[in-house]
Amino acid sequence: MRISLIGAGRVATHLAQGLCQQHEIVQVFSRDLANASILANRVNAEAINDVQQLSAQIDLLVIAVSDQAISSVIESVSMRLPDVLIVHTSGSTHLKALTQHHAKSGVFYPLQTFSLEREVNWGNTPLFIEAECAEDLKVLNALAAALSQRIYQYDSAQRLSLHLAAVFACNFSNYCYDMAKQVVDAKSVDFSLLYPLILETANKATQNDPKKMQTGPAMRGDKNILMMHQQMLADAGRPDLKMIYESLSNGIMRNS
Repeated sequence: MRISLIGAGRVATHLAQGLCQQHEIVQVFSRDLANASILANRVNAEAINDVQQLSAQIDLLVIAVSDQAISSVIESVSMRLPDVLIVHTSGSTHLKALTQHHAKSGVFYPLQTFSLEREVNWGNTPLFIEAECAEDLKVLNALAAALSQRIYQYDSAQRLSLHLAAVFACNFSNYCYDMAKQVVDAKSVDFSLLYPLILETANKATQNDPKKMQTGPAMRGDKNILMMHQQMLADAGRPDLKMIYESLSNGIMRNS
């Protein structure tokens, strides 16, 4: 399959590098030609920074840009590629964002956190596909099978619920790790001492019902410890962390 990408960020980079193992990456577009060139060179593609340069001799166009940019992108490329299947990679953007401008549209959403510094285990990454046309859905299923063994046909509402859940499970939990590091850094304590605890917590959450695995002073209703921790944060001049601590503790107590 001949594939071009719009976007040269983290998602586009990992997708292009994964797909180029079995498919031909034709072009990589970015408004910054230097960024397009970096990715294009990795996957033996042409770098472009003008949508008018997009080749129509492709089978698939992947829009891998920020959610707010998807609508403007599809408007700018639809007329140029009337017969090309175009997909976006967003978890939170409805399929209609594309279909209202382009008949052959779909979604190709990988549920994963992407960093340029780390490789992606595509084989274990859930891929969510959606399309109104059965033939387009068949194409996306075959494409997904080139990357992952975990392929799901979810609609836009289901995908949005996953995206919201992912913010809690990934983005918010990582921010909690960041806050934990700030706390120990302030006392010159080695953050790596928390690694076994972090890993065991993640293992328990993925192997059991997270609610049943909840521990800690809020779960026990230990108000003395809760007040002491909040006072420590106040004394350290961190009202921001104190507010988050109190909010999360209250949530745990309500959920117990």
